[in-house]
Amino acid sequence: MARILAVDDDADLLRLVSNYLVSAGHQVAAAEDPVEAERSLATGDWDLLLTDLDMPERSGIDLLRKAKEVDPTLAVVVLTGHATVESAVEAMKAGAFDYLKKPFPAPDLLVVIEKGLRQRELERENRRLRRELREKYHFKNLVGKSPAILEVFRLVERVGPTSSTVLILGKSGTGKELVARALHEVSPRSDRNFVRVNCSAIVETLLESELFGHERGAFTGAVTTKKGLFEVANGGTLFLDEIGDTSACVQAELLRVLQEGEIRHVGGTRDIRVDVRAIAATNQDLKEKISKGLFREDLYYRLNVVSLSLPPLSDRKSDIPLLVDHFIRKKGKHLAKPPRLKPEVMEAFMRYGWPGNVRELENVIERGLVLCDGETIKWSDLPDELRQGEAEVFSPFVGEEVRSSESAEEEDDPLSLDETEKRQIQKVLALVGGHRQKAAEILGITRRTLYQKIKRYGLEERSL
Repeated sequence: MARILAVDDDADLLRLVSNYLVSAGHQVAAAEDPVEAERSLATGDWDLLLTDLDMPERSGIDLLRKAKEVDPTLAVVVLTGHATVESAVEAMKAGAFDYLKKPFPAPDLLVVIEKGLRQRELERENRRLRRELREKYHFKNLVGKSPAILEVFRLVERVGPTSSTVLILGKSGTGKELVARALHEVSPRSDRNFVRVNCSAIVETLLESELFGHERGAFTGAVTTKKGLFEVANGGTLFLDEIGDTSACVQAELLRVLQEGEIRHVGGTRDIRVDVRAIAATNQDLKEKISKGLFREDLYYRLNVVSLSLPPLSDRKSDIPLLVDHFIRKKGKHLAKPPRLKPEVMEAFMRYGWPGNVRELENVIERGLVLCDGETIKWSDLPDELRQGEAEVFSPFVGEEVRSSESAEEEDDPLSLDETEKRQIQKVLALVGGHRQKAAEILGITRRTLYQKIKRYGLEERSL
């Protein structure tokens, strides 16, 4: 049984339709006035709207649009005695599930309504699953399901509510600032300032003033007294990005602040108390810099109360589909319908090394959204470096080149299913250097099944 709101200014037809649907087991509310129907939509819980297209005061299209604002998953079937191609297109664009011209056989109406209800259930289930997926694999703008990133989620949840200093390690583009912000958001300081400073982007002579502030006349150009970022972040969090690029002088002052909770303006004589949680990040090997005398060991241990290591994207390939979906929604939120990726594009993403990590993937998706035709992101929408890297892969197992998906599509003769599967196995084995366990994981089959297929296709002598 479904809850159906039927709307038509023809009272006789409305009564016939309502009685028929009730006899079919549905719960029906009838309305001759579209304004009254709009009020019912706002206050009731409906599964399907059945509405006439041509009505006084308000059209069925207007009512349809209002219904979709209230419940985007609501199934809507439009009826009209004046069916035209234009009105049908307008109704479908506005979100109608189907369109019937009066008069119509009663069984046809029931078939359309049952299909519409099934479509609604599928859409609601898809929304529920997507919501669960976001809740499970999204954490404070961090996205992923790989063991490495789930461990980062766990540590952020445990460490975030504390006041401990955190050192975030990871290559450029792995999302160190996102982790720092997540730590701030789950902390008791979340309602206070989160202040970021890129230590490598400010010249050494100005960084000390930027962090600790200065007094008027402290140096040429210091025409007024200025607060430093430690003061701006007082009560909140200061994110020291690229901490490895700081000078010995700045390192000494940072150590003092972390130990004493006090700063002193450049050119000042008065100590100022600050309550700041410091989070630092670097893409460098600080231990190596310590051994070369370029970084203070005591500052390293003061910063490294808790460390978080972010894996490169090449070590968390299983997160790529989730990240792609996340970036398409984030960058394409202005689009009525976000585009999808061609299968060969996702395959290329899974094979590519991503030297720029998550940041590079985000930029590639943004480029694809700009260049695509609005429906799909294709191979031609990818940047040159990614396409060139995927153009040819040499296979040591068959002594020939395994071409990219795009090249394969250009073949004149279609391949049999067995030949397609054989080539895919060859390609994956080549990509992983013959490592059968990795190949089986990428192919989505067991290692035993992979052995059987290698034997079946005569690849055994050439495999490792």
